[in-house]
Amino acid sequence: MHTTIPATAVDIYRSLPEGTRCEVLYNQLIMTPALNTKHQLISVKLSSLIFIFLEGNGKGVVLEAPTDVYLDDKQSVVQPDVLVIMNENKGIIQDDGIYGPPDVIFEILSVNRIHDTLRKKTLYEDAGVKEYFIIDPADKRVTMFAYNKDRRYELVYELKSKITSEVLGMSFDL
Repeated sequence: MHTTIPATAVDIYRSLPEGTRCEVLYNQLIMTPALNTKHQLISVKLSSLIFIFLEGNGKGVVLEAPTDVYLDDKQSVVQPDVLVIMNENKGIIQDDGIYGPPDVIFEILSVNRIHDTLRKKTLYEDAGVKEYFIIDPADKRVTMFAYNKDRRYELVYELKSKITSEVLGMSFDL
């Protein structure tokens, strides 16, 4: 029997048993811990509010982790907590995951804060995610980054419990 040796971290990721909690950032495999209850409650509320809004206007879809997002040109596979793909970009949705950058990503901070605040922020900016929200479950502080005219992230706001998205055309409290 001939076994192929994985050439990249993405190849290793694809060979792991389903349910293994990890991601690949810039060809580096990173294990991720189980999520705590606060994290999950925020995720459910966030995705529910966005789902209801998008169902009403039919402008896009919202998905939750674990949904694989393949950013092949960055040798990365991530599972954002909540992601939104607008209708004009629905072509990136495949049966086994998302192949390309979602329009909006929400990450709820967990134990490894640098992973979300620096590494993923850089990845999402480089990949073309238009808006990136970081939510701290301890105090529900929301930090929002959006593309500027140079296609680089700039800090738009840092507010407690408030989500405002120009891409989605909505605003709500957590």
